[in-house]
Amino acid sequence: MTMTIFEIARVLSAMASGLFLIGLITFATGVAVLVIRSIGHDTHAISKQIGQIIQKGIADDVSGLVGNASALMSATTDLIQTTKGIGVFLILSGSVFMLLGISLTLYIGLN
Repeated sequence: MTMTIFEIARVLSAMASGLFLIGLITFATGVAVLVIRSIGHDTHAISKQIGQIIQKGIADDVSGLVGNASALMSATTDLIQTTKGIGVFLILSGSVFMLLGISLTLYIGLN
């Protein structure tokens, strides 16, 4: 059995639609990660509590508590940066998938 040009175009069209749909889902997930995770209330609450711990440690002259709270603050900042990086990666890869889907559709239209 040989595939006709019409059948090949139909397969390529399905592939283009799939690429675009996957890209759209990935892009939306990246935006959701950036909006929900990096501006989350949990990280702000942790940062606020760490600030209170540091103030209490300074007032009570407990240097170990201040050092540990500082390390926790640094880890929280790293967590936020990692979450932003994941969101940006998902947005960029989703954009690439959508562009590939669009370019494949245009390729099908030109042939």
